[in-house]
Amino acid sequence: MFAVYAAEPNADAPLDSLTVGERPAPDVPDGWVAVNVSAASLNMHDIWTLRGVGIKPDQFPMILGCDGAGTLPDGTEVVLHSVIGDPGWDGDETLDPKRTLLTEKHQGTFAETVVVPARNAVPKPAGLTAAQASVMGTAWLTAYRMLFTKSGLKPGQTMLVQGASGGVSTALVQLGRAAGMRVWVTGRTEEKRAVAERLGAHATFPSGERLPERVDAVFETVGDATWSHSMRALKPGGVIVVSGSTSGPNPGADLQRLFFLQLRVIGSTMGTRQELVDLLRFVENAGISPEIGLELPMDQAAEGFRAMLDGDTSGKIVFTQ
Repeated sequence: MFAVYAAEPNADAPLDSLTVGERPAPDVPDGWVAVNVSAASLNMHDIWTLRGVGIKPDQFPMILGCDGAGTLPDGTEVVLHSVIGDPGWDGDETLDPKRTLLTEKHQGTFAETVVVPARNAVPKPAGLTAAQASVMGTAWLTAYRMLFTKSGLKPGQTMLVQGASGGVSTALVQLGRAAGMRVWVTGRTEEKRAVAERLGAHATFPSGERLPERVDAVFETVGDATWSHSMRALKPGGVIVVSGSTSGPNPGADLQRLFFLQLRVIGSTMGTRQELVDLLRFVENAGISPEIGLELPMDQAAEGFRAMLDGDTSGKIVFTQ
């Protein structure tokens, strides 16, 4: 079958490992289902897979793609939940020490067909296209959990999103605006800040700029480059919710500010199947149109990977069959 895959790990030149070609059709174990992929979205996790991060060398070749949307053999339209837990785990699957994601142990969604546990194929709302639904399972689910499960924010409070144009950031802007938050965003360029404003941000600021007032919560995916600003931006008792560290994982903690102002730092990773179900319903009910910055046929996937590495797009990059 047709697939986009990592032929081998390549830490220094990840795109040299990117291959568009044929792979064997997958077997379907008991309790799993085959999904004919209609659309799938690109995540930074796919770049890490190409680099060999979080995956053993003997697991290559690995079909890329953490999430997507498609149809079951009976025609049912579904959205894929990419967190695959241990069958014996009872509870929040993001806390399962044996959990994995598509492309870490199991082949991914950048293919004609992907095989997942039956519970990981979630019915697609009629109000979302396949391309829109394909962005939900990783970036949007991460944003939903950060905002609604972890932050404790209430409508009317002020949230700051660090970084204006990435997949999680644009999802946070759109979700926060729809939920009645006052949404502030930082961005490195006028173009990136303009994207956030178009998506509903109430105000945008250059990265690191002093804000007019302190905020109730900061949403962090950047890490080292923005951490000091995030700490300074918080009201006493405020919270930073962290789901990534793209600029570096070891920022100065500023412990004196942390304890003196009784700030909270909360980690957040992906989301549960139920959170994905709730997210899909919320997006449909609120009439949100997820930001898709680039949509390409899957056989032109290399162009999308280059755009992600160069930071040339806003929102999500989607591949369609």
